[in-house]
Amino acid sequence: MAWAGRRRYTLGMNDADLLELAADLSRRAAAAIEAVRRAGFVVERKTDESPVTEADRIAEALIVEGLRAAAPDVPVVAEEEVEAGVAPAAGARRFWLVDPLDGTKGFARGGVEYAVCIGLVEDGRALLGAIALPATGEVFGGLRGAGAWKETGDAGGPRRPIRVRPAPPEGLVALVSRQYADDPRLARFLAGRRVAERRGLSSALKFCRVAEGEADLYARFGPTMEWDSAAGQAIVEAAGGAVVDLDAAPLRYGKAGWRNPDFVCHGGP
Repeated sequence: MAWAGRRRYTLGMNDADLLELAADLSRRAAAAIEAVRRAGFVVERKTDESPVTEADRIAEALIVEGLRAAAPDVPVVAEEEVEAGVAPAAGARRFWLVDPLDGTKGFARGGVEYAVCIGLVEDGRALLGAIALPATGEVFGGLRGAGAWKETGDAGGPRRPIRVRPAPPEGLVALVSRQYADDPRLARFLAGRRVAERRGLSSALKFCRVAEGEADLYARFGPTMEWDSAAGQAIVEAAGGAVVDLDAAPLRYGKAGWRNPDFVCHGGP
């Protein structure tokens, strides 16, 4: 095979193999991002004025090459390729959704809340996902129906199962996107709920903290794309939580333009 990763994969992989592939590539992309951060980089602007860096492009190329080499029959939808006008035709039963560097704004400012997200969709639903947090070395994975896990340190390091927690009697820990923390729609949504703490975070890190039971709720009012949420939704659902639209239906994928509606990610009932 063309891809010379830490593991070699073959056609006919099962879903657990595909999760390991995604996790392996997320780790490698995280290492590449940190190498760019240490070396220094220039921040450019895309057509929508959002930032993009060399780290975004290097990480995406690494992930896309690895996915296509190991599973050539599964289409890949990746953020920077879509920006460049490259995307597979709609209608595939299975496809990957890749955000090579979620939280580029924070990364460009020198923050630590950024993530690598690789999700696999099946029949419009998030099936499995891997998220790597380059700044901390954490990797999260989940496969719907098979559970979720968290890994710390290098590949092969400690891996433990994770699970969402029941709503604490003292009140919820609600995660809010730093960019939309003052959105009046969020204030209306949280009104009447017992919230013990509002905690600002950026990137797909929020899905991870709900999945591992460090927080209870993440409501997102504002624009997101499917590659922003697929991996996180798979991990949260595998950990016993849910990611739903405002009609309480699970978030679905393969929509025109790859745009998400407003959604809510939550842990236990």
